[in-house]
Amino acid sequence: MSTLIQKLLKEGIIDKKEAIVFDAEVKNSGKKEEEIILEEGVVSEKFLFKLKSKELDIPFREEIDIESVGSVLPDILKLIPEDSAKYYKMVPMGKDEETIEIGMVYPEEPKAQEVLKFVSRRGGFSYKIFLITPSSFNKMLEQYNVLRKEMGTALGAIDQKDLEKEEELRKKSKKNVEEFQRMAEEAPIVRVMSVILRNAVEGEASDIHIEPGREKLKVRFRVDGMLYSSLFLPLKTHEAIVARVKILSKLKIEERRPPQDGRFVSKFGEKTIDFRVSTLPTTLGEKVVIRVLDPESKIDKVEDLGATGKNAETIKEATKKPTGMILATGPTGSGKTTTLYVLLNKLNKEEVNIVTLEDPVEYFIPGVNQSQTKPEIGYGFAQGLRQIVRQDPDIIMVGEIRDEETAELAIHAALTGHIVLSTLHTNDAVGVIPRLIDMGIQPFLLTPSLNMAIAQRLVRKLCEKCREEYDPPEEAKKMIESELKGVKEADTDSFKLYRPKGCNTCGSSGYKGRIGIYETLSMDDKLAEVVLSNASESKIKQQAKRQGMITMRQDGIMKAIKGETTIEEVIKVTKEAA
Repeated sequence: MSTLIQKLLKEGIIDKKEAIVFDAEVKNSGKKEEEIILEEGVVSEKFLFKLKSKELDIPFREEIDIESVGSVLPDILKLIPEDSAKYYKMVPMGKDEETIEIGMVYPEEPKAQEVLKFVSRRGGFSYKIFLITPSSFNKMLEQYNVLRKEMGTALGAIDQKDLEKEEELRKKSKKNVEEFQRMAEEAPIVRVMSVILRNAVEGEASDIHIEPGREKLKVRFRVDGMLYSSLFLPLKTHEAIVARVKILSKLKIEERRPPQDGRFVSKFGEKTIDFRVSTLPTTLGEKVVIRVLDPESKIDKVEDLGATGKNAETIKEATKKPTGMILATGPTGSGKTTTLYVLLNKLNKEEVNIVTLEDPVEYFIPGVNQSQTKPEIGYGFAQGLRQIVRQDPDIIMVGEIRDEETAELAIHAALTGHIVLSTLHTNDAVGVIPRLIDMGIQPFLLTPSLNMAIAQRLVRKLCEKCREEYDPPEEAKKMIESELKGVKEADTDSFKLYRPKGCNTCGSSGYKGRIGIYETLSMDDKLAEVVLSNASESKIKQQAKRQGMITMRQDGIMKAIKGETTIEEVIKVTKEAA
């Protein structure tokens, strides 16, 4: 009987009958025992390989910190040919002084050991073996091998003399801008940028960060809200890459001190992608952040965002009212603007005039008059809102209420027959009311003008292909039952939780995409009475609960029970709002 199967049997994790079946599968299928055990879902990948680590007496590397080893990867990856790495499931992971750290999925295989000894003799390096999981192995290959080869080809075409000439031009006067622009448009740099953009689109990244360091130029992608180091480039390419981005987005190449904003459009196959660009001067040079916007990924319904049950009903009811204000609240990056765009799409009809004032315009909506603020010429939210109301609008969207003047104008517009959509920065939906009062809005003006406040956060969605179901510990069960007590939509009689595992579909992360968790507060007569009595925020919150408001944490926990996310994700993003 295979070693790990015997160990699981001895530990009481499987019984004798299961052990016999698993062992027969190993012999008949030609698969390794690890593959059979993981396919059957008996234990998690991490648990199995920790067990294997003890059996083989080989140190187990649970996580590979790609960012910390990124600067040496291009050099050490050459030590083991890609074909050998894939076939024998081994890959260089880092360098400790003169010793190369090798990650192996199957270090017990004699043939893999022979190949490793051969390449180490040929490459003249010593090594230390670590046991890694198949997910970690795939992560290394996926994030570096293909991208490194493509980028290496593009960088290899950059002539050193051209780079020296470029540096000389950069130091000279503005007269050389045209020559510098020509160099930034030459094939090698164009190919480098093309690779970066394409990999961001294919990897479903929301943002690209191009950051100069002391020794390397770092490129990071934000995927599902998390930043990942994608590649490291020679620092000498920094100026040309920044110049290429500026050319694409029609920014001033010669301006390096002030921040700049722009945008451009590129096609990838049949797909057209919008890129929104922001440059920022830093002590080490200009940093560039590029927001990746896919116009085709429009969401038409609030349910697609994650709003369900009572939350979805409250939002729909608010959009049916002919006048009043709808405010979305939450920190930066919580999806507020996306929610407002979905509501705009719902309200967008031939017979209404919709005007928006945004900073900046993220998505272009056919039939909607979208205007972008320009504070440098005195066209901010307040000034723009004064002009918008003269355009005979039915529906107004203001990017953000930041000050008393904008708040007063938005309230006035809502009271004079307009639907007003905007965003505000508060921790929760209830916090909208005291925030507006703090801005100088009188309660007697607030209660008739505010239709609804929406608070939201984004949590990572579990990959549906590989998520694992498990029985929560007793402490977690008590917390969940306590949080969901009195929530009609919740079913706490019998529930399971889910955790990430990792597979090829989700890039071994265990997560795929993000979903919103919501709380909605609508203004009704009873809540208006509480607000008009100058009650405290806690009193307003009590009335909101009597109204049946589901908090973001409650909404998130219900999504965790359904297997859409993890309880850890929910707790992490709702700490301030709890």
